Amino acid sequence: MKKLKLFCFPYAGGSSIVYEKWRKLLTPSIELIPIEYPGRGRRFASPICDNINEVVEDAFQSIKTHLDGTSFSFFGHSMGTLIAYELSHKLKQLDCPTPIHIFFSGRLAPHLKSPYKAFHILSDVEFKEELLKLGGTPLEALENKMWMSIFLPILRSDFKAVESYSYSKKDDILDCEFTILYGDDDYLINDNIYEWQIHTRNKCTFLNFTGGHFFIDEHTAKIVNTINKTLISKL
Repeated sequence: MKKLKLFCFPYAGGSSIVYEKWRKLLTPSIELIPIEYPGRGRRFASPICDNINEVVEDAFQSIKTHLDGTSFSFFGHSMGTLIAYELSHKLKQLDCPTPIHIFFSGRLAPHLKSPYKAFHILSDVEFKEELLKLGGTPLEALENKMWMSIFLPILRSDFKAVESYSYSKKDDILDCEFTILYGDDDYLINDNIYEWQIHTRNKCTFLNFTGGHFFIDEHTAKIVNTINKTLISKL
């Protein structure tokens, strides 16, 4: 049986554990490889990065030992979409193998500027309010002083990395097919979601789900099923 690797990139504040529940839902021919950013999970002792380019370089170091000739795909949600996008271009520039398919979730195309205020410069109170509005972080966690003392610096660093990201036009666009996933009620998404199409020469499929920014938590089975169907057809 042919195999395929699926590298998954977490959202801001997330760790590789957010994708672990996918493992039992993926078809056996797809190997799940969730990427761990510095400063969390099993890499908690590593210095946190607050720059997208640094995170991309770190992600490259994480995946390069897995590039053994097996076909692979990327999935990124929110901040993870930027990592997946920039890493795909880095691989292309280095003449390394590139993804056969990329799933971009919960974010507008990289060339589009967010119309919303920068979260990472807000006071702790304002920052927590915005996190609550965005979803994905339980109220009890935001009210837990010990939890916030550990994770607030991680969240701020991740938001700084995303919000200070500066898109630079690429010399070449990507060749693989894209699947774009987004929530109907995600206030960070608007009609410009379709501009993802300009970043590939290939087909770009758009899938909307009920829910807000963290619709992926509510539709895990449906999303993994989409991944299975999409990638099995490429084996």
